[in-house]
Amino acid sequence: MKSLRELFRIGKGPSSSHTMGPAKAAQIYAGRHPEAKCFEVTLYGSLAATGKGHLTDIAIINVLSKIAPVQILWKPRITLPFHPNGMIFTADDSDPWTVYSVGGGALSEGKPDSDMVDAGAEVYDMNKIKDILEWCRQNGRCYWEYVEQCEGPEIWDYLKEVWTTMQDAVERGLDAEGSVPGPLGLPRKAASTYLKAQDFREPLKTRGMLYAYALAVIEENASGGTIVTAPTCGSCGVVAATLYQYFHQYDFSEQRILRALATAGLFGNVVKQNASISGAEVGCQGEVGVACAMAAAAGCQLCGGSPSQIEYAAEMGLEHHLGMTCDPICGLVQIPCIERNVFAAARAADSILYAITSDGTHRISFDHVVQVMKRTGHDLPSLYKETSQGGLALKYEEESS
Repeated sequence: MKSLRELFRIGKGPSSSHTMGPAKAAQIYAGRHPEAKCFEVTLYGSLAATGKGHLTDIAIINVLSKIAPVQILWKPRITLPFHPNGMIFTADDSDPWTVYSVGGGALSEGKPDSDMVDAGAEVYDMNKIKDILEWCRQNGRCYWEYVEQCEGPEIWDYLKEVWTTMQDAVERGLDAEGSVPGPLGLPRKAASTYLKAQDFREPLKTRGMLYAYALAVIEENASGGTIVTAPTCGSCGVVAATLYQYFHQYDFSEQRILRALATAGLFGNVVKQNASISGAEVGCQGEVGVACAMAAAAGCQLCGGSPSQIEYAAEMGLEHHLGMTCDPICGLVQIPCIERNVFAAARAADSILYAITSDGTHRISFDHVVQVMKRTGHDLPSLYKETSQGGLALKYEEESS
C-alpha cells in the first residue's frame, strides 16, 4: 500500500474523483504540452454523466485554458474499459492520453499491474487488516504504531496539516450561512444545528453537535471549500466530525487525535488497496461506508479500544453500509450526500459504543466485508453508481418534470 498522503489529500470540493482528479490530470497533461495551440478533452461514463454538477469541465478548463483554448466533449453512454471515470486528453489533434480518475483524487492509466499516475512508492508491506492485527497482537502495539513504522516519524507532520485543515473546515462551516451553490438552492444547516444543539440535554446535545460538525464540513465541500479527502470529498465530513467532537468535547490531546487519524487512514488505505473508494465504481458504500469505518476505528482507539475492538468497530461501520447506491440528484454532492455524512458519523458513534462494550470477538472480519463490498459494488447496475440515471436522482427528475 502507498502512503497515507495518497489517501488524505487536501484540496477543494465538491468531488475528489470528478473535480480533484480531472484537475490533476489536466495539470499533468499541461506540463507535457506547454506550447499547445488547442486542447480537446473527452469525458466518458460517470464523469460525463455527472460532470457538470461536479464542475469537472470547469476544473479542467481552469488549468488548460492558461495555455490554449479547450473543448470538452461529453460521452456519458460510453464507458472506457478500465473504470467508469475515463478521460482522453488531446493536444493539437495528437498525442492522446487516456487516464482514469479512480477515486479519492487518484489517477491511473488503466494498465494491468501499473502504479497510479504521479503516485509515491509502496510503503506498507501488509495490506490486510488481519495481518496487521496479528502484528499488533504479537508485538503488543496498536495500528498507529504500524503506520509510524512504515511511514517514518515524518508522517506526523503531514497528519498535523491534515488535522488542521479538517478543523478549519468545521469552523468555517459552522460560521457560514446562506445556501450551497447549485440549482437545488439547499440552505446551509450547520450553523442552526449547532445553535439548537446547545439547548439539548445530554446525550442529545452530544449527538446534535456531531450532526453540526459533519454538516459543516460536507457543506464546505459542496460549496467548493478546502477539505481533506477521507477517503473522498463526498464523504469528507464523517472522520472530521468524529475527531473534532472528541478533541473539543472530550479534551483529547492533539497527539492522540493524530494517532487516531493514522488508524483511520490505515483502514481506509486497506479498502482502497483491496476494493475501491470510488462511488462510480462501487457506489456510495465505497465513500460514505468507508468513511464510517475509518471514523469508527479512530473513535474506538480514542476510547481505549483494543486492536480487536477497533477492527470490530470498523467492520460494523462498513458492513452496515453494504449496497448503498451513489445516486446524486442533479449530479451534485448535496442530496443525499450531505445527510449521508451526518448519519454515517452517527453510525460510527454507535459502532464505537457497541465495539467498546464487547470483547472484540466476532465472526465476520473487516477484510471479509471489504471483499463483499467490492463484489456488491461490481454487481450494482451503472444506474446506481454516480451516473444520476437511477435511484433518488431519477425519482427527483420524474417528480420535477
